[in-house]
Amino acid sequence: MFGIGLAELAVIAFVAVIVLGPDKIPEYSRQFGRFLKRMRTYAHAARDDLRRELGPEYADLELRDLDPRVIVRKHIIEAMEDGEEPPPARAGLRPLLPGEHPPYDAEAT
Repeated sequence: MFGIGLAELAVIAFVAVIVLGPDKIPEYSRQFGRFLKRMRTYAHAARDDLRRELGPEYADLELRDLDPRVIVRKHIIEAMEDGEEPPPARAGLRPLLPGEHPPYDAEAT
């Protein structure tokens, strides 16, 4: 979920036992669970408000759909599925023939 493995969780648990003490850990765990539940409730309420304000055409809107990476990936996949269009021809350039190497310019870098 956060890129935390079993070893990292064990270290975090060990540090928590040392810092907080074994008798306070259950209470802090309950508080953390309530905090996560409250945050999830707020996120769902925000999503539902956004859906209601945007109208019925956005009824299936998910907040992760608003991530720019998801949007770009979606449009790239759609463009690739639309069909293979040849790239636009540039003035004075021609496609390479099979087996032909592209020109090399030593001063280009």
